[in-house]
Amino acid sequence: MSRLLATSGALAALCLGLLSAQSGSAAADAPAEGAEVVIKTINGSGCPAGTAGATVSPDNSTLTVTYDAYTAQAGGNAGPADARKNCQLVLDVKAPASYTYALFGLDYRGYASLPARATATIKSDYYFQGTTDDVFQSHPLTGPYQDDWAVSDSVPDNRLVWAPCGSQRYLNVNTSLQVRAGSGNRASVVTMGSTDVPGASYRLIWKRC
Repeated sequence: MSRLLATSGALAALCLGLLSAQSGSAAADAPAEGAEVVIKTINGSGCPAGTAGATVSPDNSTLTVTYDAYTAQAGGNAGPADARKNCQLVLDVKAPASYTYALFGLDYRGYASLPARATATIKSDYYFQGTTDDVFQSHPLTGPYQDDWAVSDSVPDNRLVWAPCGSQRYLNVNTSLQVRAGSGNRASVVTMGSTDVPGASYRLIWKRC
């Protein structure tokens, strides 16, 4: 059973309320015409060519990224380079005419097998080409743990980063997985996504330019 990391009941309730309000606004302002996304560049040890994909939902509410081979591992027979994996995606999100968008919520999912004292860290950040504003998140996971994992972040209204109107700017999305072996150097593994579960979902909010 999946669990949400680093949340308390009160904080989770507050975040859900904020996301609900933003979701309503996003749905109300979303363009009727569908947006499109194309991966312009893919780079990183966690996403060899052909192992990542990106789509926008029909209602323009969610940008989803899938990974087929995004795994970090330490201990056991793993080598030093296996302990940290990263993926850098440059996405061309084609917004309908006269609209711009921002990411107001981020969801990441995967699986982890961590023995006692092993740790894993999931990091992400994104920004638009040519801008200095970026949004960075980091989440720890501590063993013993053997289950799916899921983390969610909301972006407050005053920290929303909007795609510039009047010019096509690529969206840069960077993620990384890092794992440290625990007791007895036993094998420790963390993955992002799988063949049937998207690794990342970015919730979109829209407004007219």
